[in-house]
Amino acid sequence: MDRSPFLKSIKDYMFQRRYAKRTIDSYLVWIRRFIVYSNKRHPAEMGDREVELFLSYLVLERNVAAQTQALALNALSFLYRDIVKRPLSQTLRFVHSHAPRKLPVVLTPDEVRRLLERISPVYFLPAALLYGSGLRLMESVRLRVHDIDFEYCCIRVWNGKGGKHRTVTVAPELLAPLRVQTSVVERYLALDINNLKYGGVWLPSALRRKYTSASKELEWHYLFPSSRLSIDPETGHLASHHICETGLQKAVRKAAGVAAISKTVSAHTLRHSFATHLLQSGTDIRTVQEQLGHADLRTTQIYTHVLQMGGNAVKSPLSGLI
Repeated sequence: MDRSPFLKSIKDYMFQRRYAKRTIDSYLVWIRRFIVYSNKRHPAEMGDREVELFLSYLVLERNVAAQTQALALNALSFLYRDIVKRPLSQTLRFVHSHAPRKLPVVLTPDEVRRLLERISPVYFLPAALLYGSGLRLMESVRLRVHDIDFEYCCIRVWNGKGGKHRTVTVAPELLAPLRVQTSVVERYLALDINNLKYGGVWLPSALRRKYTSASKELEWHYLFPSSRLSIDPETGHLASHHICETGLQKAVRKAAGVAAISKTVSAHTLRHSFATHLLQSGTDIRTVQEQLGHADLRTTQIYTHVLQMGGNAVKSPLSGLI
């Protein structure tokens, strides 16, 4: 299946239409799973009925969450609309997932301190921004030099989840390390410019056409660059890219283990902790919503449930007996 000409043609189609790499990868996973589930029949030989069976199977047999089922549906809708050229019915009938959303894992301030003290120095700053500014994993690794506003002590996040832009706070204690990191990027650039094959940092095609020299300017380079140059598949040039998000994820998990934190910790746990600690400190929930970039306030309200579970809002009747 990995070498399937059909799947490769879908990948090439999405790449040519400038779909995000993560979208391409996730859509291909679900299209592949659909084909395998359907005994490797070609999607052109199937339709609404087979899609309904597959989506129901995900809930009844695999017990997937609603978001996972929705992603699978999006992938198959794309498949039949853009590739097979026979769009799915708008009234598909399948079992919808009602798996309850899990409460986020939140660290105490002391646990966060212990984790950051033990994380690899290479990943300290991007991890500190996950907690200190509530950034998502990819928002942190994709930061560019000009996204840091030292004068106003903030970070500008461009094209976050849902394509939204926002401005988030940055801890004043991180300004000096961020300046040092900028100087590191500058040294990287000075070395790369001397490489005759260097094509600059990766930029979206529209920006690359509009600002022809931007790819070799410091402010457009990634704040956390990879130590090695790589070939840009879109242009074929040798380009600078950001650090791998997997490395940051592993560093956070490893630091949590070294710090003897018994909770299941991921990079996103630091973002959850940021939101919860803001609410604990009395920050208005609307402000927290803006910092996190949530479109719906109900998404932010899940952190109030975490506070209640932690005993911040409800006093146990046992306390009056002991």
